Amino acid sequence: MNGGFIMDIRQLTYFLEVARQQSMTKAAEVLHVSQPALSKMVKGLEEELDMTLIIRSNKSSEVTDAGKVVMDYAKKMIALMNEMTTTLSDMTNLQHGSIHIGIPPIAGSLFFPKVIAEFHKAYSNIKINITEYAAPRLTKKVLEGEIELGIAVLPIEETDFQIHPIISEVMKLLVHIDHPLSTKEVVQLKELENEEFIFFNEEFALHDIIWRQCINEGFEPKILFKSSQWDFMSEMVAANLGVTILPESLCSRVDHQHIKILDLNPPTLWNLAVITKNDKYVSNAARTFIDFILAQKK
Repeated sequence: MNGGFIMDIRQLTYFLEVARQQSMTKAAEVLHVSQPALSKMVKGLEEELDMTLIIRSNKSSEVTDAGKVVMDYAKKMIALMNEMTTTLSDMTNLQHGSIHIGIPPIAGSLFFPKVIAEFHKAYSNIKINITEYAAPRLTKKVLEGEIELGIAVLPIEETDFQIHPIISEVMKLLVHIDHPLSTKEVVQLKELENEEFIFFNEEFALHDIIWRQCINEGFEPKILFKSSQWDFMSEMVAANLGVTILPESLCSRVDHQHIKILDLNPPTLWNLAVITKNDKYVSNAARTFIDFILAQKK
């Protein structure tokens, strides 16, 4: 390895995109550069490190073990560079800025269009970039510094994050209108031991929350279908194919002609919080957004 090499942050950025896409062609499209220019940039990084980082083929670009090490460090270095830029920007421009927010799909559609519209009206000079992530990926992106703040489903590892709770909702049981339990107002979770469930898939925090609650009540839920779409899940209940459990806010959107919504005992809670990484500089724009959203819940 050349001990005197000078690494360009752009080389790392380009390499990281190739590694993410596992394709020179796709990465070039994302980065808006020509494929030969991108290939030359990555090749230059490999020559400086004197190691092969990408195995190229006609169909894909596979990351080597050395490439995976460079990926990890590149993410950290780019995150630090972005943090430095943000800090310097805050010193000179307090009324502007940008925020990259990660939001879980359900929370995004339920609560945040209105909040973000009101925030944009109040702070029109702050640019908001929103990306949807399932819960585990969202917390990972915040930890890696790829997004500055996220809306997380609790519980999460408290030692890694600054946590600002914003929403707490009870979950409701949805059954078909002809289901034997539909005559009740409150259902004991234990009564669902022999029911067939329509579940969120494993990428969703709600999957684990409901699963743990069932285990705590002494049974393992029998899962008939898994989905990432709450409306599809409610439609399965409306077709009398099983039961499901959803946050209360979603229940106003389901087919009430064919579905009965019931309380559960013990209650199952869906808690959301704004999170940032511990020991990481939080930009003025992000702090403004956090203060704004916390004020909304008062």
